Amino acid sequence: MKVTKAQAQANRAHVVETASMLFRERGYDGVGVADLMAAAGFTHGGFYKQFRSKADLVAESAACGIAQTAALTAGVETSEFVRLYLSREHRDTRAIGCTMAALGGDAARQPEAVRATFAAGIESLLAALSREGLPLDGANSSQARAKSLDILARAVGAIVLSRACPDDSPLADEILEVCREEILASLRLAGSPSATARVPVRKRRTG
Repeated sequence: MKVTKAQAQANRAHVVETASMLFRERGYDGVGVADLMAAAGFTHGGFYKQFRSKADLVAESAACGIAQTAALTAGVETSEFVRLYLSREHRDTRAIGCTMAALGGDAARQPEAVRATFAAGIESLLAALSREGLPLDGANSSQARAKSLDILARAVGAIVLSRACPDDSPLADEILEVCREEILASLRLAGSPSATARVPVRKRRTG
């Protein structure tokens, strides 16, 4: 039976989403094309009907994962983002967690197209955080961007360090707790309205 254009697009999207999760879980070098296609429910040969190379899929899957995180960040107060991001739940769920934290180190060794995707993703997350942090009007726009960049870099770094520890290590939890409280304290010091509002933490995926 001939596959329709709509079905082909749906199949491609499914492969991209599957790859996004597997790459976050195992790293770019930890997943072969054959294993990836099997996990998505397709044959190895079907890969090259959809993608020119694994590098193309890496870039597309990175964009998919980063877009999920950006979508969850948009409209969320900065303080809530920090609590959700620097949580044990996020730390323990690589496959559905932030692509930046899971694959940032791997991306540094990937082709320029992949690194460009990560750079664009960082910009989208900075924009989302800035909208919820310091005011963006006039002279405060550069201040808001700097603050958002500081928060994002510290949060991503904390997740990376925590995951580098054994799962049951007290240090893994200490890293998350200390960094979470330090970032929240810096938000309060900066007088960010989003830091003073205590919003109940809801369980949500950080894609």
